[in-house]
Amino acid sequence: MDYLIELIMLPVADADRAKEFYVDKAGFVLEVDTSPAPGMRVIQATPRGSSCSIVFGAGMLDPSSPPVLGTHLVVRDIVAARDELVARGVEVSEVRHMTPNGWEPGPHPERSDYNSFADFADPDGNTWVLQERRSDLQPRPS
Repeated sequence: MDYLIELIMLPVADADRAKEFYVDKAGFVLEVDTSPAPGMRVIQATPRGSSCSIVFGAGMLDPSSPPVLGTHLVVRDIVAARDELVARGVEVSEVRHMTPNGWEPGPHPERSDYNSFADFADPDGNTWVLQERRSDLQPRPS
């Protein structure tokens, strides 16, 4: 049995501000922006290349819910991904990698999978971690 993550709900205080951040700044693809019932707005956006989307809006989650922390966006080239986000106006940490002595600046020297990171947050405090995986990014077999 496959268990696919297809949608992550994010609490936001201002749907328009979140839409501007994710679509205009972060470059996610807008899939849906609809108001299916009075007081409800559903905005769904998908990171380019991903099969998992995010959803936010109004009337779904309490906007005072704690933020979603540490959702990972896996990228083939962390330096290029960070540069692209920064160019779009997203504040992204510097790239770093873990060593036996702790965090060191820059990507992992061998650029090995799962060892280089950078992070950013949306205006509501939901946080994202860029993680580099240079090998084949196809879905894992079940």
